[in-house]
Amino acid sequence: MSELVRIGLVQSSWTGDKDSMIAVAVKQAREAAAQGARAICFQELFYGPYFCQVQDPQYYDYTEQVPGGPTTELMRRLARELGAVLVVPVYEVEQPGVYYNTAFVVDADGEYLGKYRKHHIPQVHGFWEKFYFRPGNLGYPVFETAIGPVGVYICYDRHFPEGWRALGLGGARIVFNPSATSRSLSQHLWQLEQPAAAVANEYFVAAINRVGVEPLGDDDFYGTSYIVDPRGQIVGSPGSDGEDDLVVREIDLSMVDEVRRVWAFYRDRRPDSYLELVEP
Repeated sequence: MSELVRIGLVQSSWTGDKDSMIAVAVKQAREAAAQGARAICFQELFYGPYFCQVQDPQYYDYTEQVPGGPTTELMRRLARELGAVLVVPVYEVEQPGVYYNTAFVVDADGEYLGKYRKHHIPQVHGFWEKFYFRPGNLGYPVFETAIGPVGVYICYDRHFPEGWRALGLGGARIVFNPSATSRSLSQHLWQLEQPAAAVANEYFVAAINRVGVEPLGDDDFYGTSYIVDPRGQIVGSPGSDGEDDLVVREIDLSMVDEVRRVWAFYRDRRPDSYLELVEP
């Protein structure tokens, strides 16, 4: 029996300030819900610029508490209004000087379900993230939502297969991967990694990317947000590679069970033979 659900992905360019970025996201979420979306995800660090292109402590001012901060409360109200699950990536402060790259999940009734903190933190040219974030320490939670169990994996995390598998083992049927990925470094990988993860772990992946050139860097974010099914096939077409876009696609979550009956990857795993993979 089919389990049809519509998913919305919001890709945006930098508007110049936090308040207008939030306003754009809220407007796009309402449009996604008007198109029938029951779950909506925004891009990595959605309400700010991608400030990791420089190392400057002024950007610590973008942090908020999660939960309890203004964006958490706003998104709880918005989720109730729309009747949609929201996945919201923000810059979290745990205590003064302790910051995380975080995404929180709100259920369709406005209940705050929890948060995921990005585990893998890059420190390469144009992605100076260790200056801003501590590595995540909350594991790989799977959130029971109105559309079923969902997971979150943030941007650079996608290069590491272990977290994808942990989310599958935790029962995720769709994993959201909000990102800030620029053209010159990894556009080719963007087309490969999420489909490969969807196939290897037999679930849907929703990949969301920023778009446009931002004032802190000279490389552009290339958008092309998309949803890929457990067979590795893109659902519909990707979003624009140069403009703000709203990607709303219908997926059939029953495909997860169907594919797992055909390709029994979880049955055939050999964790007893993988122990050396977790040795330091």
